[in-house]
Amino acid sequence: MSGDVDQDRAAAGMRLNSGPGTGPLAPGAPGDFASTPQQKKAAAGLIETEFEPNTKKAAEHADDATAAAQKGFDGWDTAAGLKKAAETWDQQVQSLMARLAGEKTALRGASGLFTGNDTAVHDQFASQSKLNHL
Repeated sequence: MSGDVDQDRAAAGMRLNSGPGTGPLAPGAPGDFASTPQQKKAAAGLIETEFEPNTKKAAEHADDATAAAQKGFDGWDTAAGLKKAAETWDQQVQSLMARLAGEKTALRGASGLFTGNDTAVHDQFASQSKLNHL
């Protein structure tokens, strides 16, 4: 009977003490997160180099076209409507730009948080495990 307990303890110790990069929870192993740190970094870069500048450029183009139209309709109710539409557009663009910046920051921070959490959990198990002294 005690031989079975010793074997169980040895097997548990071998599983818990397996080296980094092994087992189902190893970084990049199947069943991990839906994206890798490199993919998150690439997505954040795409937001920074494509989405943000192109959104800003599109907003400026719309502002220029709306301002020109407002001048063309000066003195008409249409000009007031265009002004209100432009104000609403600007608010929506500001919200979108803030959202893009937030997503970019979250993508860049996510990998570090996951790695930090994984390391902290590992360290906690390693320091508190009663199997360490077997």
